[in-house]
Amino acid sequence: MDELVKAVADKTGLPEAQAKKAADAVLEFLKEKLPAPIAGQLDNLLENPGIADQASGLLGNLFGKK
Repeated sequence: MDELVKAVADKTGLPEAQAKKAADAVLEFLKEKLPAPIAGQLDNLLENPGIADQASGLLGNLFGKK
């Protein structure tokens, strides 16, 4: 989650506290909109950045990006 907050702060120029609120709002939105099995994994992905990097790499390979 810290990486997400930092990325939001860096890309938007928001202070860290506001970036955290923005990230939390987006996560809640995604959890409401995504199918339950996927939504249930969001917190796990954010707590384990290595897993998120692996998933990103797999998705990139799936769509032909390297």
